[in-house]
Amino acid sequence: MGKIFCIMGKSATGKDTIYKKLLQNDELNLRRIVSYTTRPIREGEREGIEYHFTDVETMQQLEQQGKIIESRAYDTIHGIWNYFMVKDSQIDLMQNDYLIIGTLESYIKIRNYFGEDKVVPIYIELEDGKRLTRALEREKIQCEPKYEEMCRRFLADCQDFSCEKLKEAGISKFYVNDELERCLLEVKRDILANK
Repeated sequence: MGKIFCIMGKSATGKDTIYKKLLQNDELNLRRIVSYTTRPIREGEREGIEYHFTDVETMQQLEQQGKIIESRAYDTIHGIWNYFMVKDSQIDLMQNDYLIIGTLESYIKIRNYFGEDKVVPIYIELEDGKRLTRALEREKIQCEPKYEEMCRRFLADCQDFSCEKLKEAGISKFYVNDELERCLLEVKRDILANK
């Protein structure tokens, strides 16, 4: 029986880099679950890789069909951005193990949907000053940097990933990503132990 390994953490902790490197590791043999979003595509992103980029109408149709496993809406300075996971042909826990990037809220909903024994949290942590520097550097390379949104996300993370909320979700293991290779080794070891 397969499992879903859910990477989460505050913005700019290196989740995307860790996610990509874990997927490339043949020993882990993890498959991707591509989530959906109604937010605009960012410079360098590709449809079906980072997300399935869609619109609100399509999201509403999927919801009416009972295909949305979990969804979140963020009131950004650019309007409402939705992120959601769809019950589609991507997921077959009888055959495969999966890797997904999510939030604490999405992790809880996915765990509740599939069962606690099938969903394993991987919480990535990084000191706030380093996170802010990374976030600023990432935003600078965008065609149209959205610094206000970057700051909003940074501040929202403090509430979204508070110690109380992490404890309520049963997350006690943190992977500190201040040195990528060491962090990857720790995550890889624990994924293999949980398969």
